[in-house]
Amino acid sequence: MTTLSAQPRFLRSITVDRASKFVSTEFFSDINLYSKLYKKRSPDAVELSVYSVPDLKRIPFEKATKQSFQPTSTGTCYGPSWSTHWFKLKITVPEDWAGEPVELLWDSSSEAMIWSTDGIPRQGLTGDKGNDRRVEYTLLKEAKGGDVIYLWVEMACNGMFGTGKGGLINPPEDDRFFDLCLAEIAVPNPAAWQLFYDMQVITGMANELPNETARGQEALYALNQVIDTYDRDNLDASLKKCLQISQEFLSKKAAPDSHHVTAVGNCHIDTAWLWPYAETRRKTARSWSTQLRLMEDYPEYVFVCSQAQQLEWLSQDYPKLFREIKEASKKGQFQVIGSTWVEMDCNLPSGEALCRQFLYGQRYYEKNFGARCKIFWLPDTFGYSAQLPQIVKQAGAQYFFTQKLSWNNINKFPNTTFTWVGLDGTKILTHMAPCETYTAQADVGDMVRSIKNNHDLAFSNQSLLPYGNGDGGGGPQRAMLERLRRMKDVDGLPRCDMGSAEAFFESVEEKAKGLQEWKGELYFELHRGTYTSQAATKRYNRKLEFLLRDVEIATTLCMSLGRDYAYPKAELDLLWKDLLLNQFHDVLPGSAIEMANIDARAIYRDIETKGKRLLEECLSRLYQSKSLGDGSGDSFVAFNSLGWDRSEIVEIPAQPDYNLQQYSASKNTGYVRVDHGAFEYRDIADSKAETSRVQAISQGQELILDNDYIIAKFNQQGHLVSLYDKYERRELIPEGQAGNLLKLYEDVPLYWEAWDVEIYHLNTGKSAGPGKARIGEVGPLRATIIVEHKLTNHSTASQTIVLTAASRRLEFHMEADWHESRKLLKVEFTWDIISDFATYDSQFGVIQRPTTYNTSHDYAKFEVCGHKFADLSEHGYGVAILNDCKFGYSTHGNVMRLSLLRSPKAPDLNCDMGHHEFAFAVFPHKGTFHESNVVRQSYQFNVPLVIHPIAKNTLKEHKPMSYFEIDGAKNVILDTIKRAEDSDHLIIRLHEAFGGRAQFKLKSPLNVQSVVRCNILEDDGEPVAFDKSARASGWIVLHAFEILTLKLKVK
Repeated sequence: MTTLSAQPRFLRSITVDRASKFVSTEFFSDINLYSKLYKKRSPDAVELSVYSVPDLKRIPFEKATKQSFQPTSTGTCYGPSWSTHWFKLKITVPEDWAGEPVELLWDSSSEAMIWSTDGIPRQGLTGDKGNDRRVEYTLLKEAKGGDVIYLWVEMACNGMFGTGKGGLINPPEDDRFFDLCLAEIAVPNPAAWQLFYDMQVITGMANELPNETARGQEALYALNQVIDTYDRDNLDASLKKCLQISQEFLSKKAAPDSHHVTAVGNCHIDTAWLWPYAETRRKTARSWSTQLRLMEDYPEYVFVCSQAQQLEWLSQDYPKLFREIKEASKKGQFQVIGSTWVEMDCNLPSGEALCRQFLYGQRYYEKNFGARCKIFWLPDTFGYSAQLPQIVKQAGAQYFFTQKLSWNNINKFPNTTFTWVGLDGTKILTHMAPCETYTAQADVGDMVRSIKNNHDLAFSNQSLLPYGNGDGGGGPQRAMLERLRRMKDVDGLPRCDMGSAEAFFESVEEKAKGLQEWKGELYFELHRGTYTSQAATKRYNRKLEFLLRDVEIATTLCMSLGRDYAYPKAELDLLWKDLLLNQFHDVLPGSAIEMANIDARAIYRDIETKGKRLLEECLSRLYQSKSLGDGSGDSFVAFNSLGWDRSEIVEIPAQPDYNLQQYSASKNTGYVRVDHGAFEYRDIADSKAETSRVQAISQGQELILDNDYIIAKFNQQGHLVSLYDKYERRELIPEGQAGNLLKLYEDVPLYWEAWDVEIYHLNTGKSAGPGKARIGEVGPLRATIIVEHKLTNHSTASQTIVLTAASRRLEFHMEADWHESRKLLKVEFTWDIISDFATYDSQFGVIQRPTTYNTSHDYAKFEVCGHKFADLSEHGYGVAILNDCKFGYSTHGNVMRLSLLRSPKAPDLNCDMGHHEFAFAVFPHKGTFHESNVVRQSYQFNVPLVIHPIAKNTLKEHKPMSYFEIDGAKNVILDTIKRAEDSDHLIIRLHEAFGGRAQFKLKSPLNVQSVVRCNILEDDGEPVAFDKSARASGWIVLHAFEILTLKLKVK
C-alpha cells in the first residue's frame, strides 16, 4: 500500500519566522541554537573590585590603577551619566577547561574598554541589547587549566549613543545609572557558532530573495532541513549534520559575471555629537583596538579609518596603541583614509577653511603613515559644496565617497557611480554606496541593496559596502566578518570580497564605461535647519575664520618686511586645528548636545583670545619705529586686509587734537572716513574731511535715512517701506509691500529637531510683535534709526539701522534676547525685481538656485545655504542681502528671507536660548550680479578695517603702500596670504569669483625673487613670470571659478 509523504509544503513567512526564532536571543533562548553557543560558563571565576572616579573625570590608566579598589559584584549599578569606573579583574580558569578556548563576557550596559596590565587598550565593549552589542573578549586560544589572568576594565557611563532621555536624539539624561549585569568566563562551542553564522546568511537569503526565484526557495528548504535536523538532546552529532546541510547550500557558486561588492570595514566616529570631545578620545581607543583584535583572526580583513584629528588624539592619549595601529597600517589591514582633518561640514566653512582641512589632514597622513590619501571619504555630512571637486583634486586626492544623499526626503538622487563636475569644471570619480548607509551590517540585505539601489549598473558592475557599527564607533563585529566570508561567492548574491576602498576606485576607474556626470553642488534635501541652529557657533566660526585670515596676512607681511619677527607657525597651526575641529559635521551645523556645544564655545573663546593677541603683537611690530620701542602711542592706523581700495566710515576713540566731523552720543568716540588701498595701512589722521553727507530725519509718520546714493524710509514699526536709488531713479519696494519684516514660523520638523526645517513651515509665518522706531544718530557721517522689537511675550530684539555717507549699503545691526520653543525667526524683504534665479555666495564662488516652485527639485530648495550674501537681479538692476554670520536663505519669487534664529529642543534643550548679536545689510546695485560690486561689499561688511594705536613718529618712517594688488581683473579675489608650510616663502591664494575668465597681473613692492604655481598642499608647479624691476608678474589667466595658489620667494 502506498504511503503519502508526511512532509507538508513549507510556507515562506512561517519558515523565515521559525528560522529567526531558532537563533533568537529573546524567543526560546533557553533551548534554541543561541542557547548552545557556549559549552561552559563560570561567573565565579571572575573576582571584581572597583574604583569610581570622582567629579566625572576621565583619568589615565597609570593614575587609575594606583587607586584604592573595593570589592564589587554583578548586579551593581554605576553612575551617574558620564562618570567613569575602573574595575580590576582576577580571572581563574577552572582546571577542567584545559585545552579549551576561553572568553570573557562583560556587560555593564554601557561602553567599556579592556586594558592589559601593561597599560595597552585591548578591546572595546558595548553592553545592552542593540545591534552594536559586543560583550565577548578572547582570553585564551587554549587554556592550560588553572590559568590566572589579570585585566583592567574602564567603564564609561554612557551608551554607544550617549545618554539621551527616552530617545536617541533627546537631550542627555544627567543621572542615568548602568547595570553591571554580566561578568563571567565561558567556553564557546565552535560548531554552534559556525551554524549560527550559516543560519544568519541563509535566513537572510530566504527573506530577501524573491519568493518566485529558485534560490529563494532553496534557502527556505535548507532552513527547514537544518531546524528539523537539530537535536538539542544529541547536540554534537546533530550540529555536524546541520552544518553539512547549511554548507552544501552555501557552496553553490555565483555566476562569474555577477555584480561585485567590495566590503570595507569602518567605524564612523562622530568627533562630537551625543557625547563631548573628551568621550570621543576614548571611543577611538575602544573602537580601533577592537579592530586590531579582529585582524589577528581574519587576515583578509581591511579596515579604513578617517579623521586625522582623532588619530592625533590617539597618539597623545594612547601612544602604545598608536604604535600598534601604525604596524597594522604597514601590513595594509588598517588603512587611513579621508584626506581631511575631521569629517567636516561642507556647507558652512569658508573656502579657505576647506583647503586647510585637506592641508592639515594630508600632511598628517603623509608624516605619520607615509602617504597622502587618494580618497575624500565623507559619508555623513549635510550637503557638498560645488567647489569640492577642485579642492579635492588640488589637495592630491582623486576620488570621492559618500552616501548621505540617499536620505533626501523629496527627490531620489539619480546616480550611484558617476563623475562629479565642480563649479570650475574639475571632474572627480564619485561613488555613493547603494546599500545607502555607512554602517552596513554586512548581511544579505546589504548585498541585495547593493544591486537593487544601484542606479548605474549599465556603466559599472561594482559597488562599495562600508560596513561596521558607527556614529558612536564600535566598528565591524566578528559576526559581520563571518557573514562576509560566507557571502564571498554564493549563488543568489553578488560576489563579495573584503578589500580596500582605494583598490575599488582604481578598478572602477579602469573598468567603468560611459559614467554619467553631475554638475554643481550636491544639495542635500534634508537637515536644512543646520544652516541656522546654534547661532553663536556659526557667528564664532565666521568671525574667527576672518580673524585668522587677518593674523596670517599681518604676520606674513611683518616677516617679509624684515621686522625681526618670527612667524608664529606653531601657534597658528594649533588655532587652525581647533577651528577645523569645531567644523565637524555635528558641531558647526548645530546638531550636537549642549555639553559638546559648551566645549566648542570654550575652544572658540580660546582661539579668539589668542588670535587677537597675535594680531595686536604683530601690528605693533609691523608699525614699529626704529626710534620707539613698542610702536604704541597717540595716533591710530587703519589696516585694510582686503585686496582692493575701499572707503569706510570708522569709529575711533576721541583724541584732543583730532577734529572729528561727528562724535558719538557719549563723546568718547567719533567717526572718520578712511580711504585705503589694497593690503595697506594708513594714518587715520591723514583722512580727508568727508564732503558727502548722510542724514536721519522724521517726516510725518516716516523715519528717513538719506545720503548721496539712496533714500530709505521706515514706518513707526521699523519696516522698510521705501528704498529709492537716486542715481538710477528707481524705487525697490513694491507698493504696499515692505522690507525688514521680522516673522516667526512654527518650526516643528518630522523628527530631527536641530537638523530639520520642513517645507510646511513656510505656511505658518506670522509677523513678530510690534516694533517701535526712533532716530538715533543724525549725521553727517553716520545716521541711525533704533528699533525696539517685542517679538513675543518671551523674546525681544533691538535693531540699529545704519547708513553712512560713504556707501549705499544699508546696515541692520541686531541684538536679540531669544527664549522660544520650536519657533524660527526670519527677516523678510520684498523687492520690485523679477528673476527666476537668485545668486548665493559659496566657497570660492557662487551658486545660482531657482526662485520658483515649478518642479520638485525647485521646491526641495525652499531653504538653502549661502555665505556672505544672496543676490536677486534682473536686467539692469539688483539687490543683495549681506550678512556677517548667517547662512540660511529662502528666496521665492521676489521675496527674500534670511533665517536668524531657531529654537529646537533636541538634542540641545537650550539651543540658541539667550542673547545674540548679528548683522545684515541691503546693498542695491546697478546691473546684474555679474556686473555688480556685491562680492567686494560682502567682504567689506565682514572684514572691517583693523584700527590700531600707534605713535606719530612711527608713521613718518612707514609710508602707506599696497603690499599686493590685482591689476586688470575685478573678478579676482586675493583671499589668503600666509607663510609656506616648509619654508619662509609666501603663499597667496586667489579665485575667480563670478564665473568668467580673468586676466591680471600680480603687483607687489616686496622684493619678490620668483613665483611658481602650486596646489593646496604647496607642491611646486609651473613658474610664473615676474618682472623684478616692474614689481609685477606677467599676465596670469584664471578661468571661471578657478582657485589659484602661488608660492612667492621673497628676499
